Amino acid sequence: MKTINIAICDDEKEIQQSLKQDITKICTDHGVVCQITCYDSGEDMLASNTAGTPDILFLDIQMSGQNGMEIARKLRRQHKDTILIFVTALPEYVYEAFDVNAFHYLVKPFSEKKLREVLGKALQQQPLQSETSPAILVKRGGLSTKVFLSDIIYAEVFNRKVMLHTVNGDIEYYGKLTDLSEQAGADFYRTHRAYLVNLKYVEKYNATTVWLEQGTALLSKKQFAGFVQQYMQYINRQKGK
Repeated sequence: MKTINIAICDDEKEIQQSLKQDITKICTDHGVVCQITCYDSGEDMLASNTAGTPDILFLDIQMSGQNGMEIARKLRRQHKDTILIFVTALPEYVYEAFDVNAFHYLVKPFSEKKLREVLGKALQQQPLQSETSPAILVKRGGLSTKVFLSDIIYAEVFNRKVMLHTVNGDIEYYGKLTDLSEQAGADFYRTHRAYLVNLKYVEKYNATTVWLEQGTALLSKKQFAGFVQQYMQYINRQKGK
């Protein structure tokens, strides 16, 4: 089981620590390893790269600075898969929560029993991705981030930087696309000198372009035949599973 990245965003320290204590206990009872990071504001959470994108986010609405609903909208622009749980004393925002695809809306004060019920369901939504699944280690700003290959939609290179477009947002680092291509394996194809695509996310293509679930990649003339062949092989592998 992978480590579940959980964030708590609330400007009240007491609420942070109480939630953190209860969440830790609930995760332990479910046999789940969790990493919990607390933030005093939504701006701090969005700006932070230290803990990575949260798998589950407990977000207060009434905070100093931007309120939780504004933060949720910004989060959704890049991280559509984060399970969002509002924790608030303001029940009147419950209908707006649907607009940002909130998983649940906890109105303070709530019981540990209710928290256990909601978090238990959220944990069941997490993919059972093994820590041994193929991954790369991306180094940037003195930090190393583990990125599962299956989460990469496509990669592109420019100015000696590689940009990974993943299901959880974009990650940029100094590197070579050739090195990534060698690590990625048969489920990826170099469609162009500047693009590497994950065949898992291909939706359609023509002689010049590959459309993916998110974004597009260029397809060079000399790579077209090889791309079609490798994509058909990928499809056949999936049928055989």
